[in-house]
Amino acid sequence: MDPKRLAGKNIMITGAAQGMGATNAEYFAAQGANVCLGDVNVDGVNAVAARINEAGNGKAIALKLDVTSRKENADAVAATVEEFGSINIALMNAGVNTPRMFMDIDEDNWDMIMNINAKGMLLGMQEAARQMIAQGPMDDHPYKILNVGSIVSRTAFLDVIPYSCSKYAALAMIIGGAKALWQHNITVNGYAPGVVRTELWEQLDKDLVEIGMFEKEGQSMDHLAETMITMKRYSYPDDVKGTAAFLCSDESDYMTGQLIMIDGGMIMQ
Repeated sequence: MDPKRLAGKNIMITGAAQGMGATNAEYFAAQGANVCLGDVNVDGVNAVAARINEAGNGKAIALKLDVTSRKENADAVAATVEEFGSINIALMNAGVNTPRMFMDIDEDNWDMIMNINAKGMLLGMQEAARQMIAQGPMDDHPYKILNVGSIVSRTAFLDVIPYSCSKYAALAMIIGGAKALWQHNITVNGYAPGVVRTELWEQLDKDLVEIGMFEKEGQSMDHLAETMITMKRYSYPDDVKGTAAFLCSDESDYMTGQLIMIDGGMIMQ
């Protein structure tokens, strides 16, 4: 790992208290980035920031961020700029999922998932882009907005339809955002994990048992690994962080409007 690969990059990350968001934050900082970590779980992001600052590579700040609030998105961008001088990259990582069978989807389930995963992503993208535009174009490299998609940005399963809709929306915002923001020297890309063993999936696994998709906890990940993942294993956040760091780095400057699959071969294109 190049300890200077992301030196000079000031990155805002949503949903950074645990899972992929936390792993990415620590990995980016180890390569020299400064990171602003936002989450509704304030204790969680404070702990991640403390680990980063103790390690002494990049710097980190943490704050409360409810991505469904435009003001809190704007405040997170402002905090990044106040602490580090500018914002170069915004990673829209926050997301939730509560499975329901199709006929059991209700308004509360739909609204909760779409508000956080889709509306929250839009607001974060807009507020980051607003600041990037105000800063003016950088001389050598574009600004970057990254959206976290999913395998269900490319397909759908019968038990997570609202989540699938929200991740199709993430892809739509990558493509549409790339077309809308390039005139301001902003690229928009993303990456799409598959089955990642995080706190989110641990809860999802319990929920899938509750709605009758599996008989006992732990079966969902093993079943998907055996039946759908070409590489025959589920992943961990460490399997994703390298692609995320590449998309933050100068090496991805000539990319926009792309969603990269990191799923062990679940979805092949």
